[in-house]
Amino acid sequence: MDFLKQNDTKVECRNQITIRIASMSIYLLGFFFAMFLCNCVHLLLRPISQPRIIAESIVGLLLSNLEFVRSRFLNDSEVQQTLNYIVDAIMVCHMFVVGLEIDPNIFLQLTLPEAKVAYSGVLTTFVLACLITPLLNISKQSNAVFSSCLAIVLAGTDSPLLTRLITDLKIGKSDIGRFIVDAGIHSDVVSILLIAIGFLIFDPDKNFQNRSVIMMLKMMAILVFQTLLASKVVPSVMKWVNNENPEGKPMKGSHLVVALAFIILICSMSPVVGYSKVLSAFLVGLFMPREGRISKMMIGKVNYIFRTIFYPLFFFWVGTEAKLSEFEAGKIASWGKIIIPFIIATSGKVVGSVVSGLMLGFHWPESVATGLLLNIKGHFQVYLAINAYRMNVISMSTSIALVFVTFLTIIYTPVVVAKIIERARRRSPTQKMALQCVNPVNELRILLCIRSPQDVYSAINFMEISRGPVNPGIMVYLTDMIDLTDKIAATLITQGEGIDAVTVTDPTVVEMREKITQDVNAYLNENCQGVSLRRMMALSTINNMHQDISILAEDLMVHLVILPFHKNQEEDGRLQVGHTGFRHINRKVLRNAPCSVGILVDRGLGKTVIARSSISLNAAVIFIGGKDDREALVYAGRVARHPGVKLTVIRFLLEAAGDSVSSRISKAKVNTSEHLEEMKIDDECFAEFYDKHVAGGRVAYIEKYLINSGQTFSTLRSLEGQYGLFIVGRGGRVNSVLTVGMSDWEECPELGPIGDILSASDFSVTASVLIIQQHSLKGELDGLHDEFSIM
Repeated sequence: MDFLKQNDTKVECRNQITIRIASMSIYLLGFFFAMFLCNCVHLLLRPISQPRIIAESIVGLLLSNLEFVRSRFLNDSEVQQTLNYIVDAIMVCHMFVVGLEIDPNIFLQLTLPEAKVAYSGVLTTFVLACLITPLLNISKQSNAVFSSCLAIVLAGTDSPLLTRLITDLKIGKSDIGRFIVDAGIHSDVVSILLIAIGFLIFDPDKNFQNRSVIMMLKMMAILVFQTLLASKVVPSVMKWVNNENPEGKPMKGSHLVVALAFIILICSMSPVVGYSKVLSAFLVGLFMPREGRISKMMIGKVNYIFRTIFYPLFFFWVGTEAKLSEFEAGKIASWGKIIIPFIIATSGKVVGSVVSGLMLGFHWPESVATGLLLNIKGHFQVYLAINAYRMNVISMSTSIALVFVTFLTIIYTPVVVAKIIERARRRSPTQKMALQCVNPVNELRILLCIRSPQDVYSAINFMEISRGPVNPGIMVYLTDMIDLTDKIAATLITQGEGIDAVTVTDPTVVEMREKITQDVNAYLNENCQGVSLRRMMALSTINNMHQDISILAEDLMVHLVILPFHKNQEEDGRLQVGHTGFRHINRKVLRNAPCSVGILVDRGLGKTVIARSSISLNAAVIFIGGKDDREALVYAGRVARHPGVKLTVIRFLLEAAGDSVSSRISKAKVNTSEHLEEMKIDDECFAEFYDKHVAGGRVAYIEKYLINSGQTFSTLRSLEGQYGLFIVGRGGRVNSVLTVGMSDWEECPELGPIGDILSASDFSVTASVLIIQQHSLKGELDGLHDEFSIM
């Protein structure tokens, strides 16, 4: 009998295992089928640019509300409980990574424009929601605390989703894209922190009643201790793990387990005393270090796994909790709970963004677009809406309505981004303003910027060598770059409209401008042939001066903007540290200018007296290839016409030496279709230059055959002391083997790899460098690959 019982037990165990395995197989097949449907729906929605979250929500909600799915899978309480555990774990990890991606120093950046726009949007939305939502009877019992909590949720932003949408919709590199992402982070952080503080004071499980003082103190003490561990102890653990596992080597499993276990232990502290595990994970992530291999790995792996696997499962869980059949579609109040909160959230964000945008000097269409995009809600807001129903605070119909509000804030995003790109496309120039495109019968128009009288003599010599033929000559707009401080702003006098409408009466500025004018007039009185000059002024704060320069360049239809390098030469010949503000101006102008741009590194050009009667300047133009080098070559053609300049063109060519592995790799890089087309254009441009200037003996020509970027570096260094001016292109080279890897150790990326080497502090103290970037026409603006400016 005992033997028979043992056999029966074994058979029963085998049956149970078989049933379990069969059930798991069915669940896995169902999950893969849901993933397949998500991909199909996403493909169907792609023509209208809807993000993947919309496809995931449609599939998840519809699948989980099918009657046979609910009856077969969800009536089992064990399955539902397991799903709840999985989703809670998903949200804990999600919020931990959200916090980890945010720099805690964000609290020190409250004066930035992004922060001002974000907080004004949060404030206006919060006030509107507090005034209106109590009238909607959203909660089952009238509750001011819940209304305030709902107002905070409506005022928040889902920054991870916003960042992904901005990137996917191809405006991530634009100024407005970066601005919105930063503002979204501010908005997200402040809303989550307010919810975290509210959870500390009020108990949502007991209809938002005040917690006891003892409970609040207990939670607060644990949170403070948890935060100290995350900010002070975790960095030491992470540093040890990172040192033991350097980049490029496999991560040791034991070290990874120790690090993750320590983080999980810290995240689990405050939930022990009743605090929210989701908010606890966010706070731990927020105060943990973002640097290091472990942090980067967690951010990358968690985001990838969630995006591909867990987010579809999340919306399936939402559907299991929110039965669409119980949405009271026949009642007007149910639709009001969708429309009115959506209007509150949208109008609050837009009003806040427009008001703060006007104060900051932004265009109102961009402010409206910013407000609309900052209104995006996501997974955290949906999770809160479902949990409010699970806590019996709101009805299921209301919970579904709030979930729909979240989707409405996402659906219009592609339309808003399309309008942003459309406005940027309209504002982009339709004519290429570059030296290569100048008609020989038309004068060359240059916007020549100077910061102080110290730059005057280099500017004068630049005009002298750039003048070219007397007819048509050049038109120079000599522009003073004046930082608009509060002291100078108090001395402004406005008369009429236009470029010359503002007059500065500050004595220091007036004296400086008079000194510059005096020196320039002295030059023109002796050498006025072929040079027309007009004095201009870029009067603005450091942060906005690039806009003034770009607007001037566009209004005056110049072909070339020349900017002084942010470092000045000291008495010993070396370049000083310089003004970082002017460095940012140069970089922004390079990115946004409506024409070609040059940066002039003056190391003696202003001290040279360039006469027309004898050779007084040895100059060299370095040609490797690419659009910027072609632009530099065209400018060098004007310099070659000056009788006081001895110009040498040095062409770097790739030497196909041997059949080594490196040689074969080099050949493969060169033989791409894009590179071959670019080489063809380079050859045509250089042949034209050669026929005009080299063939007649006016310009010297040197060829350098090189194998790699190492030889390029050594060849450039060998030119030290031979020339007083180098003319080079900033970049624009396609897969150039001769410059590959140089950008990895650039000190000043705005100068490009060649310009950076020639301008280095350990290079010649007497060689000035002119770095030129050709204008890129953005009439075909598509977004992602264009760092366009619209704000």
